[in-house]
Amino acid sequence: MQINHKHILLLASLLCQQSQADVLYQSAMQINTVGDRVPAPGFVAGKPGGHKGSDNQAALEDYKDKVILLNFWATWCMPCRREMPGMEKLWQKYRDQGFVVLAVSSDEGSPARVETFVRKFDLSFPVLLDPDGEIGALYNVSSLPATFLIDRQGRVVSRVTGSEDWSSKAAFRMVETLLSE
Repeated sequence: MQINHKHILLLASLLCQQSQADVLYQSAMQINTVGDRVPAPGFVAGKPGGHKGSDNQAALEDYKDKVILLNFWATWCMPCRREMPGMEKLWQKYRDQGFVVLAVSSDEGSPARVETFVRKFDLSFPVLLDPDGEIGALYNVSSLPATFLIDRQGRVVSRVTGSEDWSSKAAFRMVETLLSE
C-alpha cells in the first residue's frame, strides 16, 4: 500500500482523537498566534452541489477584505463534528459585519458525503472541497481539525490545531477584535 497525504491525516487524526477530546473546549484565548502576520496562501476550491461552472468554485480571493476563519475538517473526524455547531453560531453572529467561515473538507471521493453532512448539521457557511489535500498542504495541515484566522488584509493571524468552542465568549471577542482592525 502506498502511503499518501490522506493516510497520514487519517492516522494523525485517529491517534489524537482521545487527546483532543480531553482538551476539546480549551479557551479560545490559547489560540497560537503565528508571530509576524504572513499572507495566507491563495487557492481555488470546488463546492459540493454538483453544479458546473464558476458557481461550483470559490477562491480565497473571493473573500478579500473579510475576516476569515479557515477550517480544515472531514466528515469522519469526531472533533471536527463537535466544533461545527460553534462555527455556525460564530458565522451567524458576525457574517453581516465582514466575517466568513470557510470550511474546507478533506473527504475523498464523491462530494455527496459532504453534502449530506452539511444538511444534517444545517450549516449555512461556505463549504469547500479539497479531496486531494492540495489546499491543506499549502497550509501545512497535518491533523484535523486545523483552523486559521485570517485578517482583512489576507494575513494569517493565528492557527488552532484541534477542536475549539467557536461559540465561546473568548472566540467572539477575538473575532470582534479582528473585525475592528
